[in-house]
Formats: sequence, structure tokens, C-alpha cells
Amino acid sequence: MSRTEHTRSAIARAASFLGEAILETLWPTRCAVCDAPGALLCETCRTRLPYIDWWRACPLCGAPFGRVQCSECNPVMLGASGRTSHPFEGAASALAYETAARRIVSAYKDRGERRLARTMAEIMVPYVAPSWREEASAVTFVPASATAYRNREFDHADLLAHEVAGELELPCVGMLQRPKSRDQRRLSRTARLANLEGSMSALSEAGIPRTVIMVDDVCTTGATLSAAADALKKAGAETVWCLTFARTW
Repeated sequence: MSRTEHTRSAIARAASFLGEAILETLWPTRCAVCDAPGALLCETCRTRLPYIDWWRACPLCGAPFGRVQCSECNPVMLGASGRTSHPFEGAASALAYETAARRIVSAYKDRGERRLARTMAEIMVPYVAPSWREEASAVTFVPASATAYRNREFDHADLLAHEVAGELELPCVGMLQRPKSRDQRRLSRTARLANLEGSMSALSEAGIPRTVIMVDDVCTTGATLSAAADALKKAGAETVWCLTFARTW
């Protein structure tokens, strides 16, 4: 690097630092849960998050207390979704979708605090089973609906998946498209199923690996994860594991 280039680089770094300092002065970083200044998620709130006990959760769908008898994997619940089994081989979620987790997700998705993606990924990665780490070839994500993307101007699951992939030292590859579904959050269980039927397909240019970890922010009924797993399996994936930041229960 020449002296001129070195000087320009130093000026750019200084300008970036100054800009961040000004922004931090005008709009200080605050905890997404308690609103205390100083960090995106303060240590007190991080400690008190409603973590799901991995040893008590269902090893297939990740339901918080489904290790012995799952409330979601039984024939009645699966039958209501028109299924006899889940299309994925395993699922895990880090947090129960209670007040604290809901505030983090809202700050990330609806208030545009994109820096939370890394914090969320750090919380999620310990829930990745050792076998997933050993066998997975790539990380992918459930793409946002067109409406959600227009409203937020970014794909929250894409950014989150890239952070998870970085933590796992795996490539992150967009493998799915979602051209015709609405945002799921205000839909009933039945409406979610109808909304997602045939809504996702694999991207023709994406090479679908045999084993993949699929990331999303929240699991509500599991309908979205199932629809995405269906599309990946149809395109050639043999094993799909699902990882979400939080899930309802």
C-alpha cells in the first residue's frame, strides 16, 4: 500500500469511528429487553432469558417439554396439518417466545436493529447438536415473504442465517424462493397452512446439499419450517435440520 493509500485508509477509518461516535451520542445503543443504555442485550437480561432446556425438549420438533411425550409430534397435531410425520429430521429453538424473546425479535425485525442478528446467532448456536455440526454441508434460511421484505427492506432470516453460519464456520446459501405467501404472524393455524401450501420452491441455480441446517427467527406452528423442508427435500436434500431463535409453546 502506498503512502497516499495508507493515508486515505486511515482517514476513512477515522471518519467511520467519528460517525459511529456521533450516532452513539445522539442515539445511544440500548438493551432490546429493558431499554438500559450501553448494549444491544445487557448481561442481566441475557442471563434471565427464557432459555429452553435442550435435555427436556423434543429431539424431533424442539417443543420445550416434549422429550418424553411431545405435544406437537403426536398423530392428532400432525393430522391437523395433513401430515403423518415431520419433513425435517430435527429442530431446536433457543428461547421460549415469551416477553423478553418477543422484544428482541421485535427490535430486530420491526424496528430495524440489524446488529441484533449476531447477538441472536450467539444464543442459537449452542443449540446445534454435535451431529448437525459434523454432517451439515451448509446453512440456509426461510426466505421472507415479499410483503415482509418490502416493509422491512431486509430479509431478517437471511441476515440471521449468515451470522449462524459464520459461528459454525459453514457456508450460507440461499436455496429457497417464496413468491406467493403472505406474512404469517397474524394468521390462524389453519390459515397458515393454506397460505404456505405450495408457496416455496428451491432456486434452480442453488446447489442443494445432502445435509443442511435451515434457520428462521420464530417457530409458531412449524408450518413454515415444514413447507421449507418440503421444498428442500423435493429438490434433493436428504437431511434437513431446523434452528430458530425462539418458539411458541
